[in-house]
Amino acid sequence: MSEPATSPLPSAFTFRVDATDGPARTGAISMPRGTIRTPAFMPVGTAATVKAMYPGQVRDLGADVVLGNTYHLMLRPGPERMARLGGLHRFMNWSHPILTDSGGFQVMSLSALRKLDEQGVTFRSHVDGSTHHMSPERSIEIQGLLGSDIQMQLDECVRLPADRATIEKAMHLSLRWAERCRVQFGEQPGKAMFGIVQGGDSPDLRVESARALVDLDLKGYAIGGLAVGEPQAVMLAMIETVEPHLPAGKPRYLMGVGTPDDLMRSVSRGIDMFDCVMPTRAGRHGLAYTRHGRINLRNARHGEDTRPLDETSSCPAARDYSRAYLHHLVRTDEILGMMLLTWNNLSYYQDLMAGMRGAIAQGRLADFCDGTREAWAKAEAERAA
Repeated sequence: MSEPATSPLPSAFTFRVDATDGPARTGAISMPRGTIRTPAFMPVGTAATVKAMYPGQVRDLGADVVLGNTYHLMLRPGPERMARLGGLHRFMNWSHPILTDSGGFQVMSLSALRKLDEQGVTFRSHVDGSTHHMSPERSIEIQGLLGSDIQMQLDECVRLPADRATIEKAMHLSLRWAERCRVQFGEQPGKAMFGIVQGGDSPDLRVESARALVDLDLKGYAIGGLAVGEPQAVMLAMIETVEPHLPAGKPRYLMGVGTPDDLMRSVSRGIDMFDCVMPTRAGRHGLAYTRHGRINLRNARHGEDTRPLDETSSCPAARDYSRAYLHHLVRTDEILGMMLLTWNNLSYYQDLMAGMRGAIAQGRLADFCDGTREAWAKAEAERAA
């Protein structure tokens, strides 16, 4: 379980850096609904739920913030209905900070038909085929109706690889949309709007995007358009390109990332916030993340293994159930297997973030990351023997 958050809550959105270790830093984002210890991993609650988890469980694992998605929530149950019901926090029984993605990535990845122009994007719902229009202003309006604490600009996300002309056009459109989102957001005490750096795998476009967004003087900055098909080395190179151009006194969020190794390498390069469906999606498909590396519970080798996933873990799912039992649940498609492995995975991710926060404070992040990878490699070698 992660360390408790103890800082008094302000009426404004604030960010502080408490310690650094090279580019890596640990600190806190504070706002009226709570403090987010950084670096932070945000469990993904796309449709007002972190799949297979109770909200109290998510909080008890050490999560200070969860992510909701504008695209999904605008389709079901709808933002106006959500506002009438008291907002997303009350709706999902989560009283702590919520960040909402603008929906741009989902429009790109889920919509069967979309038409994009200067005014926004018109798309068909993946749910029922109905037609919707999302402008930058409407995206921010929806996020406001949801009651989101951190709202993201609408952007155009391009899958990689892509040609330079496509990447450049999307980057400039995203910048124009960022300005419109900023105007629509206005002044919302205690809340924040983040811009999203685009530019694909072109360093000069990334720098241009970052500098233009910084000129808008936003409360935080995300790096988007990564984890969309490019190799890890490209993602890390783009972080290294962008990081020097982002203000040291504002949070940096790498969207949609990633594996435990991705998290460690990105924290080492100065990233403060992450989200990814990987730990929850993997848990629903029989894959466990542990200090012993990834364990595929579908494999027959676990059929008579009486060991837990991790006997030293504070998480009951990792500590109190045998691998044989988890293997049985996964192979028989029992819901409990999905619940237990999701619980385990989110616990591991939060423990990993807490470990990095402590290591940065002690100036030993590199040793922590090296030791973590060595433990994975040793366990993998033992399983292969």
